[in-house]
Amino acid sequence: MALTGATGFLGLRLLHELLRRHPSVTVLARGEPDRVRERITRGFGRFAPGLTGLADRVQVVSARITEPGLALPKSDYRELADSLDAIWHCAGNTTLDGDLATLREVNVEGTRYVLDLAGAGRRTPVVFHVSTAFVAGARRTGVVYEDELTDAYGFEGTYERSKFEAEQLVHAWARATGRPVVIFRPSVLTTGLPPHPDLPEHPLLNITRNLSGIARSQLGPGRTPDVLLPRTNRFRILGRPDGQLNLMPVESAAAVMARLADLPPPDGVETYHVVHGQETPVVVFGRLLEQLSGVRIAVVPELPDPSPYESVLSLVRGVFCYLRHHRRYDDSRVRARLGPAGVPEHISLEYLLSGLPSRTEAAPVDLAPHR
Repeated sequence: MALTGATGFLGLRLLHELLRRHPSVTVLARGEPDRVRERITRGFGRFAPGLTGLADRVQVVSARITEPGLALPKSDYRELADSLDAIWHCAGNTTLDGDLATLREVNVEGTRYVLDLAGAGRRTPVVFHVSTAFVAGARRTGVVYEDELTDAYGFEGTYERSKFEAEQLVHAWARATGRPVVIFRPSVLTTGLPPHPDLPEHPLLNITRNLSGIARSQLGPGRTPDVLLPRTNRFRILGRPDGQLNLMPVESAAAVMARLADLPPPDGVETYHVVHGQETPVVVFGRLLEQLSGVRIAVVPELPDPSPYESVLSLVRGVFCYLRHHRRYDDSRVRARLGPAGVPEHISLEYLLSGLPSRTEAAPVDLAPHR
């Protein structure tokens, strides 16, 4: 069994779940094997301190998924391919609005080379491909079903497009080879585990960088965002005040994926939405943005007379476009296989903040519609 992306936010938790079920896992990663294993060991020590020796059952192969043959010597590549009964492809570039060519290099071509590995050996390994629920694109309302894969709605950003193209590639490969593939589509992953240098970085930290970077570029050094809105003392972000997002604890997502992988392999492609049973209101996410940025925020459906800071924020796609969503993801197939997922009843602001760096000075909460 092989796993890509094992040192990432989801990949490290997946590796932990796989090692609970299997005697060993081969990790395909860039870098020196000893350093990769050290990162894994330190990470396990933060969220699974009572389970010692797990990393000793990890074999690390230095490989580059963005290159043909994973940049391995031919003999090593053949030996690896012949040894595999399952391949988990979790590695990816998650920059929400990054350069499309750069995203395709990892998310599409990387997937292609992993599929090549799956077809190169003597066995018929099951491919477990980690995608995202956001291949649904710019469809902002309604229900997204597990078997849907369409670009009819366009995409909110380049990341979504690259993951959509990767899924298309997986489907085409499965049809051409008759090989089994399981696709997992997790929603926004989060955690309540406090941040630590030994753990992979929380994806939501990108929000802080976006907000603070824009503030610096608009205000200059030594000035706070509040000076741009002396009358209202808060910033407006376009969104639906009644909108909703699906946030899923990463530990629960990894456990659901591993449990589904224990089932008999499918005929062809089977897709699962790995999502929370309850959507998180956009207003809760707005409060989180306030706590992360120190900026008072109002989620508003329209933005008349925007300030300079608000004008720039409105152009930032990234995560902010999702504040306009009011869709949900059907997970009937997951529930049919496993029953309701054992996740918290709802995602609270307190839970979200517990997994992110604390601020010494948090902005007051003011999410009333701007008047």
